[in-house]
Amino acid sequence: MTTPTTLDPRQAHSRLQELTVIDVRTPGEYAGGHMPGALNIPLDQLDRALPDIRTASQRGEVLVVCASGARSENACRMLADAGIHTATLTGGTAAWAAQGHDLHRPEGSTKATWGMERQVRLTAGSVVLLGLALGEFVHPALRLLSAGIAGGLVFSAVTNTCGMAAMLAKLPYNRPRKADLDATLARLRAN
Repeated sequence: MTTPTTLDPRQAHSRLQELTVIDVRTPGEYAGGHMPGALNIPLDQLDRALPDIRTASQRGEVLVVCASGARSENACRMLADAGIHTATLTGGTAAWAAQGHDLHRPEGSTKATWGMERQVRLTAGSVVLLGLALGEFVHPALRLLSAGIAGGLVFSAVTNTCGMAAMLAKLPYNRPRKADLDATLARLRAN
């Protein structure tokens, strides 16, 4: 497995005009603020976009971004497996914003969905509390629900993947509308 090329926010900012930027976060996260010119193709939609990303990579360098860099690294590996060379932004849009670079929001977007990490923390914490409460008031074996979440979090940290995030990404507010993804792919072809 190859390690993706990385650009830090300073390097990306100086080369922004020559890069095709693909943001692999959910549409809600993207609406909350993204790099200027970034195209939103959620991680679970990359397969559908492969031909267009391949064409874009033949025209110039493709930079893949997410919130912190973990999903974009996974996306770069998936794209590398498909023969497409890409780079990832070190630290993601969080590092971009921390260095004082602007984040853009889609026109007309007033409501942003919580970031995926925040959604995972809320869900995991809620399920742990539910498991403890059910174990106390219904049956002690139900505490295993909390243990299962703890095991999942450990596995997530060790493998740098997150099954809970993958499930939450399928919720309606985290999914792109077909028309939005079609428009994004058309923009990618036109770049």
